[in-house]
Amino acid sequence: MHDYIYQRVLEISHYMLETEATVRQAARSFGVSKSTVHKDITERLPQINSHLARQIKKILDKNKAERHLRGGEATRRKYLSLKREKSQ
Repeated sequence: MHDYIYQRVLEISHYMLETEATVRQAARSFGVSKSTVHKDITERLPQINSHLARQIKKILDKNKAERHLRGGEATRRKYLSLKREKSQ
């Protein structure tokens, strides 16, 4: 594994651990794709640091369990903004 990939994996992992960020938020923050973040934390991280990988897995599971709530909230905000635009 190249040094820059190794470093990115650790940086993303520490960021997600500190902020409990979603894969999408981490990708945006580091300027990489969601696929890259996901591959880094699910495939590469366990090879580098298995203890850290288990901690990140808990965050991923928590975010996955909450995603239906975030999606519902986003839809609610979307239709509220459309309603406001229509009434103006």
